[in-house]
Amino acid sequence: MSEQQLQTRLIWGLSIASVVIYINLYLVQGMLPLIAASFNVLPAHATLLLSVTSFSMAFSLLVYATLSDKIGRRLPLLWSLGLLILVDLMLIFVRDFSALMLVRLIQGGLLAAVPAIAMAYFKDMLNKSVLLKAGAIYIGANSLGGIVGRLLGGAMTQYLEWTQAMILLSAITALGVFVAMGLLPNRDKVRSDRTEKLRFDKQDLKGFWLHLSDMAMIRLYLLGGLAFMVMVNQFSFIQLHLIQAPFHWGKFEVTLIFLCYLSGTYASFRSAKWVYRFGRQSLFVVSSLMMCIGSTVTLFDTTSAIIFGFLLSSFGFFTFHSVCNAWVAQRAQQHRAKATALYLCSYYLGAALGGPYLMPFWHQWGWSGVVGGSMLILSALVILVTFMRRRAKRHPPLLMSEH
Repeated sequence: MSEQQLQTRLIWGLSIASVVIYINLYLVQGMLPLIAASFNVLPAHATLLLSVTSFSMAFSLLVYATLSDKIGRRLPLLWSLGLLILVDLMLIFVRDFSALMLVRLIQGGLLAAVPAIAMAYFKDMLNKSVLLKAGAIYIGANSLGGIVGRLLGGAMTQYLEWTQAMILLSAITALGVFVAMGLLPNRDKVRSDRTEKLRFDKQDLKGFWLHLSDMAMIRLYLLGGLAFMVMVNQFSFIQLHLIQAPFHWGKFEVTLIFLCYLSGTYASFRSAKWVYRFGRQSLFVVSSLMMCIGSTVTLFDTTSAIIFGFLLSSFGFFTFHSVCNAWVAQRAQQHRAKATALYLCSYYLGAALGGPYLMPFWHQWGWSGVVGGSMLILSALVILVTFMRRRAKRHPPLLMSEH
């Protein structure tokens, strides 16, 4: 098999695995009415299922990063994907909300492997000319998995009961996992380069500290967390808004709002070219402003305004995230998986904290309150990227990898 074929198999294997991961992560976001009815909780409280999974996923990322630097990228991926099938089967037998929260907590720990390892795996196995393209395809797969998961959840809510829905999820997960496993090349640069035993020591902590002592990395981690804190949770609360008067969207119809993610999928695929053409700092400013404008437009509270606003926000967010993700992977010269894991830990902690943060705004003022709470975070985001841009102009040597 040629080197190009191996690289293609790696890109598609990780991308398909990513689709499976994000279907599992975001399925519940499209199932809020079914979860509320099946487990006798309020739809707003059902949104906490995404928060608890994001929370366990965030910290598990750090474990997988350390593990993959020691025993290789491929083995942790295979084990986590295999165990994910078993955990999905457990969901079939869940009968109360507390048990569901516990299983989702466990599920989050398994879902973390692919996002923790993927970009480091790409950096190990791909040359620089292919890396940005691979990263863009991978982020696009993330977006696609999120869309499919939410729409699938909506269809399950409309046509299936809980048990039937979880059987279907298990079958989809098993199919995707087996395809991804078949595509991943049986080659692992980290594993072939190292013979050390699996033992965690101070050197592992030094790997994390190396990146946490880099202020440029810390800013990237903060940017990703703040952006995702708003984006993913706005999609939860807009569903609750669209079900109510004056819209009265149906259980499946309301999940169609997630098609707005398609603008983000397109932005992810194009982001590599835009970085080369416009530079990272310019893209940060423009994409953060797009998120602000998109959120504000939804306050006109018409169907067309909400759809346009979410299309704009999705476009801005995925451009933002693609640039952050690729920049972290490129900046890390050592402990690459740890660098990506710290970024994604911040990213998913943002998702976990965003639900509880926005819920009081929702209960007090409805959708306008959610937008108001979001704008507080997005304002901080704009201030931070503006500061970074001005700092970059004052210290041009810091931006040697700008293009």
